Amino acid sequence: MIESRFDRLVVLTALLLTTTLASAQVYTQLHNFVENQEGSNPNNPALLAQGRDGNLYSTMPTQLSFDGTIFISTPAGAVTPLYDFQGPDGSSPQSGLSLGFDGNFYGVTEMGGGSKVGTVFSYGSGGLTSFHSFTDGSDGAYPWATPIQAPNGKVYGITNNGSNPGKIYRISSGSFSTIGTAPSSTIAPLILGSDGKLYGTTPKGGTFNQGTVFQMTLDGKVKIIYSFGANGTDGTNPAGPVMQAADGKLYGTTTWGGTKGVGTTFSMTTSGGGYKLLHSFQTTDGSNPYGGLVQGSNKFLYGVASRGGLNSVGTLFKFNTTGTVFAVLHDFDTTSGDTPFATPMLHTNGIIYGVTNHGGTPNPVYGVLYSFDAGLKPFASLVVFWSGKVGTQVGILGQGFSSATGVKFGTGAGAFTVISDTYMAASVAAGATTGNVTVLEPAGNLVTPQVFKVIPQASKFSPTNGPVGTPVVITGMSLTQTTSVSFGGVKATAFTVNSDTQVTATVPTGAQTGKVMVTTKGGSATAPGIFTVN
Repeated sequence: MIESRFDRLVVLTALLLTTTLASAQVYTQLHNFVENQEGSNPNNPALLAQGRDGNLYSTMPTQLSFDGTIFISTPAGAVTPLYDFQGPDGSSPQSGLSLGFDGNFYGVTEMGGGSKVGTVFSYGSGGLTSFHSFTDGSDGAYPWATPIQAPNGKVYGITNNGSNPGKIYRISSGSFSTIGTAPSSTIAPLILGSDGKLYGTTPKGGTFNQGTVFQMTLDGKVKIIYSFGANGTDGTNPAGPVMQAADGKLYGTTTWGGTKGVGTTFSMTTSGGGYKLLHSFQTTDGSNPYGGLVQGSNKFLYGVASRGGLNSVGTLFKFNTTGTVFAVLHDFDTTSGDTPFATPMLHTNGIIYGVTNHGGTPNPVYGVLYSFDAGLKPFASLVVFWSGKVGTQVGILGQGFSSATGVKFGTGAGAFTVISDTYMAASVAAGATTGNVTVLEPAGNLVTPQVFKVIPQASKFSPTNGPVGTPVVITGMSLTQTTSVSFGGVKATAFTVNSDTQVTATVPTGAQTGKVMVTTKGGSATAPGIFTVN
């Protein structure tokens, strides 16, 4: 019956000072998991999701008497189980959760369901909704990867093992469909890139069968953008997701390979070019990272290695985007938590949270929930939507919203409604520009790491015909950041931005009769009608 109760230091540059690293860095063992209460031994990915209420949500598998749980934790570590899986509704939820725009959470179970090979579900104030029980047919089986919602409102995920591994699925209006095939099976969640495409990793597959990074469109077209294992030193077998940093590049880890054979960190562009090995683990600083990375306000990337370090049971580390600095920040141990497989998460309060597969007090068996204060600044974060036209409403996570005095999209204002101290709804207003979103607060402004793209609109142009050299006025919205104007696909060599609602462009030599298109930093807009070149 379904019930809901929702109510050490390694430095690779002489310029980095030990005293700098030591400041404001505190590891806290927040909670020891108890097998017969919340479940035990969280594996990978086991994603923690920040809810609208500022609390942490995730799933927990189990090894004994029941089928796993969904749980909530306060940032201070007070854990409460919310839902107990029973088998028919799913079993052994390895995924953790992701937050959707509607405030619900999405996850999968590795087993259970009608065919006992896994389910995909959402959970919210209305309880658990099961979308699909996998059958080990063309839909795949045994999913581990956390599904995510895209800006089109649809939910995307990927399966792991089974007769047809690595099947990519989509849930639209509650309806499940298989839309693509990944290069191999995987437990790593997909991520949404700023270009609107999805990115993922597989531990096998590719040219050398040593793993891939792949790109996928929202309609399921898959493209391998990097194959690991050409010589092994570039890293092999990535098990965690990639993440897109503020510089637009993808960053990730491999579980094996590198110069010492025990894992790497790397970067590349979203097209797969510019691959760079940033760090090869060497056991003393950690080994075999299974999880992905998060980026702090200081632009450093943070992650965990499942083994190695001072106690041979894992490390928490940071490194910079050029690979010139790498530092161990914490050595895990069996008392306060060890063997971290899961990708850590960065709360908007600036504190890193994560779970370990093992360790704890008094019984070092079931794993722990931990936090790590690296002295990072608090921030705000967009939920799902990273682009839209004037009038688009977005959700923003953060804190201190009760005293917020305004919201800015880039340099322009936005309207906002405070739902709670940790969540607000904001709308793109006229004059908004592409850029980071800023929540104005008396105690200090909060800025989103995501860049919100304001999509332009072109409503008309005048005149509708003329020879080369004719000035044409295009009217619309969000035109301040115009980068080009084209006539029939030929770019104008001269244009002037008159205002946020008007651009004047000169018909260029070689212009073709056709559509008039305005392109800004936020996207492109085509005006209705045809311009005729006389």
